[in-house]
Amino acid sequence: MPTFGRYTHAIVSRVPDSFQNLPTIDGTCIDLDKARIQQDALVRCLRSLDVDVLELPPDEESPNSVFTSDCAVIHQGVALICRPPSLQRAKDVATIRAVLRKELEMHVVETNAPKALINASDVLFTGKEFFVGVGNETNTEGALQLANAWPEYPTTPVKLEGFRRLRDRITMAGVDVFSVSSAEKSQVLLKRIEREASHRYQVLTLPEEDAANCLFVNGTLIHIDSCEASDSAKLFEERVDYPQVSLSLSEFQKTGRGLSSICLLVRKFQNIRTL
Repeated sequence: MPTFGRYTHAIVSRVPDSFQNLPTIDGTCIDLDKARIQQDALVRCLRSLDVDVLELPPDEESPNSVFTSDCAVIHQGVALICRPPSLQRAKDVATIRAVLRKELEMHVVETNAPKALINASDVLFTGKEFFVGVGNETNTEGALQLANAWPEYPTTPVKLEGFRRLRDRITMAGVDVFSVSSAEKSQVLLKRIEREASHRYQVLTLPEEDAANCLFVNGTLIHIDSCEASDSAKLFEERVDYPQVSLSLSEFQKTGRGLSSICLLVRKFQNIRTL
């Protein structure tokens, strides 16, 4: 059975009241009740796909704590603990480190280089290689830390334009399938990745920018629903021949974040790779 996109656990941090204080792209207010309903729907979806979801209590001191996937890159039983540039995320990272080590028995690797910065949402693993977006929250030193953690895989830094993280622009919609929007900055990023890639990939180009951020979990594609991206939802239906689930994520998208940001997916191994 292919192992790419196979997960046993996910870590989700409940939405705190302070989440409403985060700045939004268009200046509209975040509806907390709606955000919690949307997060609940994702949790139920993951559990229906045989993923054991670990739910952390809301952290009022850190509205960004809901973005658990920023904190660690996980592969083959090894977790690279990330270092986002904001000192306000240090507590979030510490919480995720503790859960990975104590609850999931991951082998934890720290980002030790003094100048290294890395946000895991800037990291895309294709199943064959890593791409690391270098921009506002990740630098080349951070990309080198990742390369050192998994030297058996090619690791390629790619320059990011704008404020969005790499996986807010491009994700994996299946085995060897990129999901990317038709927006100019996303297409520039795609061309940079394709130019440097060690393997060839299919590309699913979506008309709505937010739709590109999707999850491929245990053989099922999870993407945003037709109310938020009608043209993209139709394209998914036409082009994807494996199971799909659509979810609403409007309140998180107001902050510029997508599906991949609000759950940290983990495949727990019985035998952890020796470093």
